[in-house]
Amino acid sequence: MSETPDKIETRKTIDIKKLLKSVLAYGSSDLHLVVGSEPQIRIDKELRPLNLSVLTSKDIEDMAYSLIEDKQKRIFEDKNELDFSFELENIGRFRANYYRTIHGVACAFRMIPIEIPTLDQYNNNPIFKELIKKEKGLILVTGPTGSGKSTTLASMLHEINLTERRHIITVEDPVEFVHKNIKSLFSQRDVGSSTASFATALKYSLRQDPDVILIGEMRDAETIGAALTAAETGHLVFGTLHTNSAPGTINRIIDVFDGDEQAQVRAQLSGSLIAVISQSLIPKIGGGKVATQEILITNPAVSNLIREDKVHQIYSQMQLNQNQTHMSTQTQELIDLLQKNMISKENAIKNSNRPEELIKMIEGL
Repeated sequence: MSETPDKIETRKTIDIKKLLKSVLAYGSSDLHLVVGSEPQIRIDKELRPLNLSVLTSKDIEDMAYSLIEDKQKRIFEDKNELDFSFELENIGRFRANYYRTIHGVACAFRMIPIEIPTLDQYNNNPIFKELIKKEKGLILVTGPTGSGKSTTLASMLHEINLTERRHIITVEDPVEFVHKNIKSLFSQRDVGSSTASFATALKYSLRQDPDVILIGEMRDAETIGAALTAAETGHLVFGTLHTNSAPGTINRIIDVFDGDEQAQVRAQLSGSLIAVISQSLIPKIGGGKVATQEILITNPAVSNLIREDKVHQIYSQMQLNQNQTHMSTQTQELIDLLQKNMISKENAIKNSNRPEELIKMIEGL
């Protein structure tokens, strides 16, 4: 359903749990509570106001504090920021961020599916099933906020869970998808409540006999360095970055380090990187969203370019012999969606990392 409801609750009886339940019924991905506005939900990338009373600071504070414990309240009141996830029985699972504006408390809630989708359900590239069979190395899923990175990673871990007997450690801030042990054994850690930091969790994870490690976000040199070490020492490591392209991801990792460390990092990456999947979500014609996935898979040529500091030439490698390499560029993905009449030309160009290249290819059609 894409229409917003005429009425969910009256001002005096608004209940955050009932509100979240109602929002889920309308296929929304996010709920926003901001002082001076009625609650707003996001459907297919567009915000839509609900027909409710305009919220005051006290309204939002009452709703927000009803979901958290005293310890979390103290953290929020001290830092003015709070990230956490939670599950409401018989309703759903959510990721929440509390923050303060000049007018008071504000909240953003992201809906998280309780049932973890399989790789096939979201029509992911069949090569993903081959990548996750690797015994060691680094697989990165990148893209902007809201591009479905967490869902893709959860699907990959779920596939391992269905097919392999492995110990999987996840380090997230916060934990989003909660995995049930099927064939694999999961140890899921939440930064802040289960561990002090990504880097600390990674340091000690190597003593916890893991086969697979998921790093929710590779934010700094210490975390990235630990991830590279884990990938080199016989572990399959998954990570995310907020980068928009596969070559751009490699540059971002290298640039995090000081100049005298970069040669070593390039050598580590060239030997341990398995793949980079750069993802974005684009509105579909008729409603909904569709993912584009630029895929870089490391082969001897790509490894050499990383090691020799010629990352700018990797894009050309991604365009060659794709039936054999299983690589793809975002531009080619967009052209394919346009030819299938799944997305509009306007949205394709607006979401393209290389709009000039895309426009030339569209004109060539």
